[in-house]
Amino acid sequence: MQLWIGATNLRMDKKREEGKEPIAKEREVSVRFKPEVHQMQQLVATETSGGWEKCWEQGLTPWDLGHPTPIILHLHQTGALPKGRALVPGCGSGYDVVAMACSERYVVGLDVSHTATEKAIELSSSLPNSSDFTFLKSDFFTWHPPELFDLIFDYTFFCAIKPEMRSRWACKVQEMLKPDGELITLMYPISDHVGGPPYKVSVSDYEEVLHPLGFKAVTIVDNELAIGSRKGREKLGRWRRDTNTLDARSSFLREEGTLSIDMNDGF
Repeated sequence: MQLWIGATNLRMDKKREEGKEPIAKEREVSVRFKPEVHQMQQLVATETSGGWEKCWEQGLTPWDLGHPTPIILHLHQTGALPKGRALVPGCGSGYDVVAMACSERYVVGLDVSHTATEKAIELSSSLPNSSDFTFLKSDFFTWHPPELFDLIFDYTFFCAIKPEMRSRWACKVQEMLKPDGELITLMYPISDHVGGPPYKVSVSDYEEVLHPLGFKAVTIVDNELAIGSRKGREKLGRWRRDTNTLDARSSFLREEGTLSIDMNDGF
């Protein structure tokens, strides 16, 4: 199983004062990524366009679990997900798309990589629920769906785009989601590392871009079903919008056309 995080090392440093016993313990948390992550970062950084496609072509996909995300599978099986139309941006191999899809929920998996989209189709085309989902090769930031969504699920997508793009991500979510729809964010990686992708995230990072658009967290909890070294570094957020809240910044961005950007400039 491939993971973003390779290991977490804890070092307890004792600080002493002259003539006194140790009075404090300072814990430093350093995150060491797997070699595949550094290779992926270099490839994305050097490719002016098509970086993510190159990653998929070369099999440099350390974010790909190879199976559905346990928490999303649990929410589906317990009936805790909204019905209707759902979107999974940056869906990759499409495991979560398939896991969520059912007769009461049609799921669209979106990815900027042609290779990823083809892989998702190949893996899922013969499944019993294949009529309940579809995969599209398109850029999240420039794509315009024919219908709005009741649910948007984001995992390893928010952390893949550059931090300066996050306000545009929020505006696009608002644009695609029904007024009474729900945004589910599996926040990862919650850490203090430098650089990316994946770029570090925090609850406040989401609040900073979602609150001005009227989104409020219904609940934010630790992801108790996080896998492997992602344990302790994920939170599940469920957001809904106050439809009475308007945001001038969102209107300005749409009027100026600044939502039209290349996803390959991100992750």
